[in-house]
Amino acid sequence: MLKTLFPKSHHRYASLPLLGSIVDGFAQWSLEQGYRRCTRRQQLQRLVRIDRYLWRRGFRRVAEISRRDLDVCWTAFHRRPSHRASTVRALRHYLDGCGLLRPSAPDPPSRTCTQLTAYATYLREVRGIQPSTIHQHVFTATQLLDHLGYETTPARLAALTATDIEGFVRQAGERLSRATLQHVVARLRGILRFLAVTGAIRPGLDTQIDTPRLYRLEQLPRALPWSTVRAFIRSIDRTTPLGLRDYTMFFLIATYGLRVSEVVALTLDDIDWRSGSIRIPQRKTGTPLVLPLTDAAGMALVRYLRRGRPALSCRQLFLRARAPAGMLQRTAVSDAFQAWSKRSGLEIPYQGPHCLRHSYAVELLRRGASLKSIGDLLGHRSAESTCVYLRLATEDLREVALAVPQERPGHRAQEVRS
Repeated sequence: MLKTLFPKSHHRYASLPLLGSIVDGFAQWSLEQGYRRCTRRQQLQRLVRIDRYLWRRGFRRVAEISRRDLDVCWTAFHRRPSHRASTVRALRHYLDGCGLLRPSAPDPPSRTCTQLTAYATYLREVRGIQPSTIHQHVFTATQLLDHLGYETTPARLAALTATDIEGFVRQAGERLSRATLQHVVARLRGILRFLAVTGAIRPGLDTQIDTPRLYRLEQLPRALPWSTVRAFIRSIDRTTPLGLRDYTMFFLIATYGLRVSEVVALTLDDIDWRSGSIRIPQRKTGTPLVLPLTDAAGMALVRYLRRGRPALSCRQLFLRARAPAGMLQRTAVSDAFQAWSKRSGLEIPYQGPHCLRHSYAVELLRRGASLKSIGDLLGHRSAESTCVYLRLATEDLREVALAVPQERPGHRAQEVRS
């Protein structure tokens, strides 16, 4: 691989005093990760300076380098315009994957880390909360401890007052909506109860927080006209691998009403070509949903698998378009939706692809599908969640409206004489 990239000067990189033994393997790994030829050449050229930096700091063998040492190296390079920091990060991923890095001695846990670890353990073992929800609770707890300056002044936590909590909520409310702030307050009450049980604060502070007033059904679901949904999907350029990937993702969302988390969780094993079905890994219910694979969805998947998906051993259906290759993140789906929305020129006032899911539900309702069927397709646990879409069926609601009573001729005059 090294001779392919540098036919005449490959010996220069293979003879590096520290990294020369892993250069060829690193070049092969970069190829497997989807880096372009020019990028792989630049990475090897940057290794010369990285090798010199590590050699000057006393490293003589790769086995002596730890992840923390490479983090220090990244810090030294990341403010320079030569992109060496990105190569340091790629080198760390390669060495870590090969098991060549020396284990770093763990840092002593900080006060904040100790408190958060205990809280996460409590949420997992006592309350039985799912990992994704635990992450949200711990994030809010981290913000509270940072707001109090707990790491440097731990006494502020023991002296916590309702005024301090009100200041934290007010600060969060400046950047969050009322609906999001309501979740923050709920998680804040949870951490305050935990701290009161452990004796870190006085009990009763969790009852002194006002929840933002949020009226039930005060906002309509984010739905687009079905003609706009179809025009948006048609506007995606399918001549490039990236366009094919995004077209297939949004086509599946509009066809089956998928959540973003369900799209990124799809694997090649979820498609059963023999039986003509697709298995949807529903994250909220925890039960996979098996749906028939329509002809249009099957054709879109075949085109993407043949011309758009990188040939990698990863089993995820949708992968990153940029190196390093790997599983697609949920934020990438939202970024792709925003990019194609701007390019389409359509009136799409929403920032995320979840509006396609709402549009799918409303379209099924207008076609006469029952609420039970729509709820089962969308993975709703109760019919109450599905009834929200009834408010968007405005044409159907007009048909059930009662006529306004009309005044009969002469009736008013008879009332006046009487």
